[in-house]
Amino acid sequence: MLLHYLCLESTREGQAAYTHVNEIARGLIRKGWRVRCFAPYYGDTATTPGVLRRAIEYVRVQWRLCSAGEHPDAIYVRFHFAALPAVLWAKRARIPVIQEVNGPYDDLFLAWPWTRPCARLFRWLMRIQLRWADAIITVTPELAEWAHREAQHSYVHVVPNGANIKHFHPGAEADVAGLPGAYVVFFGALAPWQGIEILLKAVQEPAWPEGVSLVVAGDGVARGKVEHATRTGRVVYLGSVPYRRMPGIVAQAFASVSPQTTSGRRPAVGLSPLKVFESLASGIPVVVTDIPGQADLVRDGGCGLVVPPNNPRSLAEAVAYLYLHPEERMAMGRRGRELAERAHSWDERADEIARIVKELLATKGRHA
Repeated sequence: MLLHYLCLESTREGQAAYTHVNEIARGLIRKGWRVRCFAPYYGDTATTPGVLRRAIEYVRVQWRLCSAGEHPDAIYVRFHFAALPAVLWAKRARIPVIQEVNGPYDDLFLAWPWTRPCARLFRWLMRIQLRWADAIITVTPELAEWAHREAQHSYVHVVPNGANIKHFHPGAEADVAGLPGAYVVFFGALAPWQGIEILLKAVQEPAWPEGVSLVVAGDGVARGKVEHATRTGRVVYLGSVPYRRMPGIVAQAFASVSPQTTSGRRPAVGLSPLKVFESLASGIPVVVTDIPGQADLVRDGGCGLVVPPNNPRSLAEAVAYLYLHPEERMAMGRRGRELAERAHSWDERADEIARIVKELLATKGRHA
């Protein structure tokens, strides 16, 4: 069975798209599938490409997919406004399309504010893809409800993010110099909705425990603010860290933080951040903001603390509580690791996606 996986986001190592695309593809390949990934390439530079460069890559990647020779049994698309040409080609060729939706339309406008003046056009480009999709996979139940309303059909499934439980595990050794003795870690995109400003304010709160540092790994528009905060002596910035080197940094922290904000429609559709699953797999508790998805996971699993969004003081108090209660902290970490092993590995996710695609192909009469 041949699956073409289209991702028009950059899959540079250290970004969420890199992890998600590669882990799902590897999981399906281990199960005997053939998977061909199609993604833009902007060279080895970490510089964010301009609009023209992106547009050229969008065309080039989709041209490669459509002219690949052997037609796939299905096309798996990471939801993107510019993927419409590939979707149109698949529709004409009668190839089923699965859309993987990780967020609503507003995520585009938050990440790229210049798109707001043409919001109606971008919404149409994305909405028509949902309506033409043969199946939709979302990461939270709330997002599934949103996709159901937008697509006007019921072929919507929920498959949360996961973690590579062999890669992220308790006791992983850090090979990065300069890590402080006691620290909490934030890793991932330094985007506006990640709560970076709130986190940096929390470090300056009186409630933040003395002798505890904040280690930040990642890149994005908030990088300058993080670099400036390092002058306080409480913040250590590692820059963009390769995926293979992250487990040791995470496992050696006493806690991880996911202080997502309530920007746009995010509270209504929920969140399923990779960093939360990877932290649980590493055996450390997570402090998350009270947004559906991540908050439900932490509360139900007893594997961390939930705090109000946009509240630096509460975030600082949660970090202090975990630091001052080591036995409870370690118990949360054990529960998180057990939960990741039991229900949130990428192998589990690949099984769920394989089942959905097989059922879809069976209904389409392409494969039994």
